[in-house]
Amino acid sequence: MINVAVLGTGKIIPEAVSAMQSSGKFRVANIWGRPHSRDKAAALAERFGVEKFTCDPEDIAADPTIDFVYVGLVNSVHHEYAKKFLDAGKNVIVEKPFTTSAQEARDLIDTALSKRLYLFEAVTNLHLPNFFAIGDALPKIGSVKMVLCNYSQYSSRYDAYRDEHIVAPAFDPKTFGGALTDINVYNLNLVVALFGLPKKISYAANFGWNGIDTSGTVTMEYDGFIAQCTGAKDSGSPCFFSVQGDRGYILSTTPPNELTEFELAVRGEPVKKFSLNQFDHRMVHEFVAFAEIFERGDYAAVERGLKTSLDVMTVLDAAK
Repeated sequence: MINVAVLGTGKIIPEAVSAMQSSGKFRVANIWGRPHSRDKAAALAERFGVEKFTCDPEDIAADPTIDFVYVGLVNSVHHEYAKKFLDAGKNVIVEKPFTTSAQEARDLIDTALSKRLYLFEAVTNLHLPNFFAIGDALPKIGSVKMVLCNYSQYSSRYDAYRDEHIVAPAFDPKTFGGALTDINVYNLNLVVALFGLPKKISYAANFGWNGIDTSGTVTMEYDGFIAQCTGAKDSGSPCFFSVQGDRGYILSTTPPNELTEFELAVRGEPVKKFSLNQFDHRMVHEFVAFAEIFERGDYAAVERGLKTSLDVMTVLDAAK
């Protein structure tokens, strides 16, 4: 088992801990929370049978039994805490979005590479079997002409934000919140992982009372095609991911962070449907992937993942 310490007590943490334990690869050995969240950390440890909890990050940094640190904190401190534990010689998993800028991303990547440490960004869709199958299917649809993505989900915190001016981290510019970084980033990861960096990037958005983007569309121009990625927290709609080629199309009508299934339509052939994901919860796949990369010492896979993380942060910089 790979021992991991978990940083955070927020909404994502129970899902992450459950997924790690379900992977059969990770043993959650410690949960860290800030002093004001001590009771939450203790409750999480008890709920999931975790032996330790702490409010002192040095307890984790100095623990030789900890193999990985998972950073599940608000977006604005991803770089700070990832850097702290990389400097301490720990391997790190950072929740999406990787950092708040490409410059911060380069700093983490340079640190990890110089120490030969394992550094991963936890972006669920890039580790799903359906994602890899989509990549394999792309040549079958001919020359790509259009890519369209929509991940729109009315936020449970939007009413309080709009009506009462209660600002959760997902709606706070100071914590690098907003539709672009919280939800549309899944779309951007799909497009960038499949097609690389675009030639031109623009972002048109709706903004809330405090200047946060509550919904918007990123347009990315490539040689021969355009990709448009829409993300919304102030409204909902059917979610999808589609790639149109001159010989057919690929379409998933499930949320882009899950890619539960997709269909491949090639002109003149019956439509083929794929549902290849192996685990019910989307996060299990990524933790299995990280563990297997670590176990087999596949550092080239680490470098490939970090290139995608840096490219996505480059797109986010331009969109902002």
